[in-house]
Amino acid sequence: MHSIVDRGEIDQAAHLLRAGRLVAFPTETVYGLGANALDADAVARIYAVKRRPATSPLIVHVASIEMAQSLVANWTEIADRLARKVWPGPLTLVLEKKLGKHPQDSVEESFTIPDIVTANLSTVGVRMPAHPIAQALIQAAGVPVAAPSANRFTELSPTTAEHVRRSLGAEVDLILDGGPCHVGIESTVLSLVESTPTLLRPGGISRTTLEEIAGPINSAQGVQAGAHAAPGMHPRHYSPRTILFLAVNGKVPDEGTGIYLQYGIAPSRADIAVKQMPTSPDNYAAILYEALHLADAENYNWIAADMPPKTSDWEAVQDRLKRAATR
Repeated sequence: MHSIVDRGEIDQAAHLLRAGRLVAFPTETVYGLGANALDADAVARIYAVKRRPATSPLIVHVASIEMAQSLVANWTEIADRLARKVWPGPLTLVLEKKLGKHPQDSVEESFTIPDIVTANLSTVGVRMPAHPIAQALIQAAGVPVAAPSANRFTELSPTTAEHVRRSLGAEVDLILDGGPCHVGIESTVLSLVESTPTLLRPGGISRTTLEEIAGPINSAQGVQAGAHAAPGMHPRHYSPRTILFLAVNGKVPDEGTGIYLQYGIAPSRADIAVKQMPTSPDNYAAILYEALHLADAENYNWIAADMPPKTSDWEAVQDRLKRAATR
């Protein structure tokens, strides 16, 4: 399949979504596994294909601020400010979801998100993706699209169509190939339910950028029992098949063959493969999953990563590496 998706493919994909089928599509972050967010049966297929627990909610992708407003009970001033500054882009906003249709609603305002999408929580995460194929698909479908990453639950996220094919294969009705994702890690998830926003998952928009727009931001206090407040909060996540170690002072396993993802400190062994990682957080994030996919394909005994700095601009990369290394 070519990386340039034509109008016919978009229309075919939109038809499949409206018919309750699953479509994998590119966003600027990672490839998503999409279903009509208003169709509980279609969303159930996402959970089945991914083998995802029902306690992990899905992000709902929209084509406009107006579509996002139609899904939530209260579109706050902070939500509006963030959306107008950052959207389309890699930021998911968690708000109280709209519960049912009101008599005065127009057709465009009558969207109600089924409980399966939100893990039975009273909140919903909404995002307007920046990728032109994602935008065109949602607009053509005319419905919000629920879409987690297009891979098995807890496994390595896909940043190319080929990654999706390898992970999910024929269980997806159509894969739209838009080439590599340029952000490379998942969206930032910010809860606006309380008066002070809470960062549930670091991602493609930094905490610093958010605080410049929204003011002080709290950090999530670990994973609660039951349904998670956002996707990506499971302790083990984003994991390659090959065991991943977080290297301390360049120390790597003594036995076996492996590859070292080097940020700054050289590995303690000279006989192993080294992948020099970028020194800027955005560039590092953009190639992290691809580097891990390539390492998996080489059948190494292990992967080791030299951790980048513990600063706010590296928060998302730190999060992904730590969860990927959890066993």
